[in-house]
Amino acid sequence: MCNDDLPTIKRLGLIAGNGALPRLVLKEALGRQIPVTVAAIKEETDVDLDSVTGLPGAPEVSIHWVGLGQLGKLIRTFKQEGVDFAVMVGQVKHLRIFAPGSKSPFSQIKHLPDLQMIRLLASLRKKDTGSLIGAVIDKFESEGVRFLDSTLFLRPYLAGSGVMTARGPTKEEQSDFEYGRRIALEIARLDLGQTVVVKNQAVVAVEAMEGTDETIRRASELVRGERLTVVKVSRPNQEMRFDVPVIGMRTLDVLRECSVSALGVDAGRTLMVDKEQFLQRAGKSGISVVGFE
Repeated sequence: MCNDDLPTIKRLGLIAGNGALPRLVLKEALGRQIPVTVAAIKEETDVDLDSVTGLPGAPEVSIHWVGLGQLGKLIRTFKQEGVDFAVMVGQVKHLRIFAPGSKSPFSQIKHLPDLQMIRLLASLRKKDTGSLIGAVIDKFESEGVRFLDSTLFLRPYLAGSGVMTARGPTKEEQSDFEYGRRIALEIARLDLGQTVVVKNQAVVAVEAMEGTDETIRRASELVRGERLTVVKVSRPNQEMRFDVPVIGMRTLDVLRECSVSALGVDAGRTLMVDKEQFLQRAGKSGISVVGFE
């Protein structure tokens, strides 16, 4: 990534979900001499962010632990520390926000929503994840904190275009890709999920709240371990400031465990954690990984 991609940032706010991405963003920002205020979500953040701080010559970092519904505290913290730009990276599990059978968002978290969040929820016509996070970002921006493309510090980890492993898809896998991508784009448009699992141009499983890995496991059980193709897409009008599709080593382990022989993702719109290692291991396992234009 070149410096021209970045605006002039006085202090970056990093809202950190789970997984390795928050650590990668923090490391990249510090390498560019940008001071950072981290909001680590108590219910989600699971990486050692302290290990990145305190490096010789690195700018100052402050880490604050906040509950998922503590919007007012988060805004106050960013404003008090002079944050002018922010990024939101790392997954926040949908089930953390919407518990099955519950009418109320945040029913599975320990910290109840504060007054700022309650007011925001009351203003929403739809309370799906995209509407909720989008409204949170709009609230920050009304307070003078501008949110950046969440991949801005992670460009080397974006999926490439075309075949990314030594083996390209077979004729059968290519047919599954073409069929599966049409279906996946439709469910993504409807905001149901972003992943479908396909066998012989038939949908075996569709992702909902359970996430990609559990969708693949469910499909494998249905076909009793036979070969499968997985397609994961971005939304047709993907909001790049949050909820960009991510795959990583845990998903690769699931692909191998469930006899998935081919994986298709959207090029330039899917983050691949440990990308080089992911593709090497996928190739050694005989899995074809393809980036769709």
